[in-house]
Amino acid sequence: MLELTGLTAGYHGGTVLHDLDLTVPAGSVHAIVGHNGAGKTTLVHTVAGFIRPSAGSVRLNGEDMTGQPAHRVARAGIGLVPQGRRVFAGLTVAEHLRLSYRPPRRGDATRPSAWTPARVLELLPRLGERRGNRGTDLSGGEQQMLALARALLGSPSVLLMDEPTEGLAPGLVKQVYELVGTLADEGIAVLLVSPSPTQAAECARTLTVLTSGRPTLRMSGEDARADPSRLHEALELTPIRSGAH
Repeated sequence: MLELTGLTAGYHGGTVLHDLDLTVPAGSVHAIVGHNGAGKTTLVHTVAGFIRPSAGSVRLNGEDMTGQPAHRVARAGIGLVPQGRRVFAGLTVAEHLRLSYRPPRRGDATRPSAWTPARVLELLPRLGERRGNRGTDLSGGEQQMLALARALLGSPSVLLMDEPTEGLAPGLVKQVYELVGTLADEGIAVLLVSPSPTQAAECARTLTVLTSGRPTLRMSGEDARADPSRLHEALELTPIRSGAH
């Protein structure tokens, strides 16, 4: 479970994220939606340990992770699928998988079952077909699958996904959202940043709209699917800011 309490963070002395409370239970998807500049990526980077919060706390399965560096956050069980995929151009798929694989610590009951390279390739068979190809040889969709595979090979209990469908064709977008649901079924808590509230609602248990770094609407995925008008209204009223992500 991921628990954020009063989380406040920003860059160079400025505040982007303001006093955010948020919980993502194991086996569920919490989607964050909002316009560019709303603070979505700042939220992900703060949880991942790239930004030190100025106030509030980050707890993973009851353990205080506030202000811990990114490598300790990852070891504790928070995986990241970054915006833009960021695969290594010169490494093959097989090399990415080998370098990313980190078995969970013995006796760690807080993690879902371990992800091995073989299990990842079972979930993402296209990567198996491209094992010998380098990062530059992969399509955008294949790079996104590889970014997901890298994160899973740390056997995370929480997975942060920052706009994982960016730049993908509609068919691949649908596949990514189906995978998100599959991962939640595996017991992983997924914090999903999505550019599409409608698609996010299809797999999310809860959705939060961010406006200038503050939550302005929170609703269940069930309610959003039944009547998306409140969600769309909140987004239409959200002002677009520059300088924050």
